[in-house]
Amino acid sequence: MAIVGASLAGTRAAETLRREGFDGTITIVGDEPHQPYDRPPLSKQVLAGDWEPDRIELSDEESLGDLNADWRLGRRAVGLDVADRTVTLDDGVTVTADGILIATGARCRELPTGGLEGIHTLRGLDDCLAIRAEFDATPQRVAVVGAGFIGAEVAATARSRGLEVTVIEALPVPLGRILGTEMGTVCAEVHRDHGVDLRLGVGVDGFDGHGRVERVNLSDGTAVDADVVVVGIGVIPNTEWLEGSGLTLDNGVVCDETCLAAPGIAAAGDVARWPNALFGETMRVEHWDNAIAQGHHAVLRLAGAEASADAEPYTPVPWFWSDQYDRKIQLAGRARPDDEVRIITGSTAERRFAALYGRAGRLVGVLGFNRPRHVMKYRNLIEQGTSFDEAIRIAEQE
Repeated sequence: MAIVGASLAGTRAAETLRREGFDGTITIVGDEPHQPYDRPPLSKQVLAGDWEPDRIELSDEESLGDLNADWRLGRRAVGLDVADRTVTLDDGVTVTADGILIATGARCRELPTGGLEGIHTLRGLDDCLAIRAEFDATPQRVAVVGAGFIGAEVAATARSRGLEVTVIEALPVPLGRILGTEMGTVCAEVHRDHGVDLRLGVGVDGFDGHGRVERVNLSDGTAVDADVVVVGIGVIPNTEWLEGSGLTLDNGVVCDETCLAAPGIAAAGDVARWPNALFGETMRVEHWDNAIAQGHHAVLRLAGAEASADAEPYTPVPWFWSDQYDRKIQLAGRARPDDEVRIITGSTAERRFAALYGRAGRLVGVLGFNRPRHVMKYRNLIEQGTSFDEAIRIAEQE
């Protein structure tokens, strides 16, 4: 087996193979020099300086040794021969395998910086440490471009360090395309509660400075002074190396309902796009929980590729969390801005509540602010295909 991507999905897939008794060769290719690590703490505990990098390693040395894998770290895959199941690396070496798992993740979208220092994105460990070093230099002003979950977490971490923070978001409310206006407004108010200057409904025209960023120019003609800028405007799946391979590439590696992209080739994690029959849509999910579950499912699909008629579809309820200040925000399901939304416990005023999302008569999502029990309960109901009315009745009986 060859696993391209020494990521959460790739590492957990390798562990699955050994746990299930696979005793063949496992080759793991990763473009970073680091051993596999957990990414969620990068925007929180590691960036805050509360944790050091060794705290986020996915496995200890003994566990990594038990994998008995051939690690190719600091190497990028640059090509794939689907027919021969051969991966070409950037040093010219080729890896041939019976099964290949693509788990190359995604990279940050960037803005033109004009060569100015002090402008960062946050995806990997080295990014995190570079931003942390900037924060340690005691900048007075931090600008975060993008109020998605990564941007919001960076803003919360910077405020926890006592830094002055401005968040710039092109949408009228943060996360409006996912959570809708009402819930997106609550996310905005959480940051205002903690002294963040929110600039909503405005884009970035560029950056000014002398060698180093000094201000962010906005599309409304105003400017934000900044010593450090963190850009969090989404990600792009890492599929360029697969162009010309014959795989279908469309906002990720397009797979069938079992995560197979071609005979003997599967994909998992941020890079995979597949039809999820539970929601009746083709999706690509960038969540920690999905990386683990899909890596497990996809590699077992490869291991049992001959029994394709019996292969189980991958039909998860996507779920993730975001820690911001003293709030744990959790979302399960597939919420849309035009869904019906009903608060079933707590209130938005106290920033502690659970809300259900309904669409076409069905429960499709649950959002919780410091309500983990409710999120897990209604996540299970989403998986069971519960109607929206029935979910509301269950909530009223609590």
